[in-house]
This record gives sequence, structure tokens and C-alpha cells, in this order.
Amino acid sequence: MRVKYNRVSTMLQTGNRFEVDKDKYDLVLLDKISGAVSFKDRPKSKELIQLVEEGKVREIVVEELSRLGRNTGDVIRTLEWLDEKEINVVVRNMGLQSLPHGKKNPVWKIISTIMSSLYEQELSNLRERISAGRIISKQRGLVTFGRPIGSNESDAIFINKPKNKKALEYLKKGRTLREIGKLLEMSTKTVQKVKNVATKLEMI
Repeated sequence: MRVKYNRVSTMLQTGNRFEVDKDKYDLVLLDKISGAVSFKDRPKSKELIQLVEEGKVREIVVEELSRLGRNTGDVIRTLEWLDEKEINVVVRNMGLQSLPHGKKNPVWKIISTIMSSLYEQELSNLRERISAGRIISKQRGLVTFGRPIGSNESDAIFINKPKNKKALEYLKKGRTLREIGKLLEMSTKTVQKVKNVATKLEMI
């Protein structure tokens, strides 16, 4: 089976940009989730992992390495696992394959590690630029962040927001604040608030 794996970072992104790929695939999967979430914890990748474990996949195609993840360690672990399963990984934007014609590519590991590191650094730089931009805008009085002054939100309304309810589920399962923040793209401060409110309401 030849599988195409796509990923976009938010639910607002449609994945239409992948439609330029006219190659033939037995299965096309699309995850709408942050690259910070580990590969094994994504809904569609779990489906892919199951197929790999069942020996049904011979090749996985991605547009770029960042589709597998934005964390170098996680991407390398995923690639090593696929290598152990003798799955050929094709990265379209680089024209690179891990097992071309069934033989190991001697430069694969070097290039994949370097590119994964660059993608992670790119994301880190982007976050820094956004943070700096927010600070500058706030200092200049161009924009304010956070809840409008005078607004009020009850604990019940807060805890019943979809993402906060999901965070509560993870808290009950013993996940750390940082893990939940990465999984749901929430700040640890917000996750802590969920925990505090849930404790106050005797939900945990």
C-alpha cells in the first residue's frame, strides 16, 4: 500500500494546497493538528501506524519533513521506526527517499536530521517574532490582548468550553500541564486555570 500523509496546523486550514499532487495513492490521510503534537498521538497517524504494524504499507509520502512534526527528536524517532519496518519514506519537496528501489539511501539520515532541526528552529524563530510583535504593539498602544476590561466569565462557562473540557479529560488521565498544552495548543497557564477551576468545582 502506498499512503500519502498530509498535515495542516489548524482546523481553519483545508489542505487544498495538497491537491496539486496528482500521484496515485491507495490511501490519503489528513491530520488537522499542530506539528508540536507527537506523531503517535495524532488521529490519522494512529490509523497509519496501525496499517504499518499490520504490514500493509510499503511506502509513505509527505510533502515535506515538517508534516511529520516540528520536534526534531519526535521526527527522528518516527523515521527510525519506519526504517525498522522497512517502509520507504518519500519527501516530495526534496526529491528524497529513504529506501529507493528497496536499498538504503546513505545520505537519508544526515539530510533528514538536518532538515528536521531547521524546521524546528524555524518554528522557534516564528514564535519569537510573534511574541516580539505583540510586545511592541502593546507598548505602542496599537492593540490590547486578553479579555476586554469589564467582561466576566463564570467558572461553569469556562470549564465547559470544548478545549477546556478536553484539557480536563487529560488532567484526569494524569497528563502533565506541559503535555496537555502541546496536545491542545494551549498555554500551560490556561491548563493550570482549568485545573484550578475543576478543583474548585470538585470535578477532579
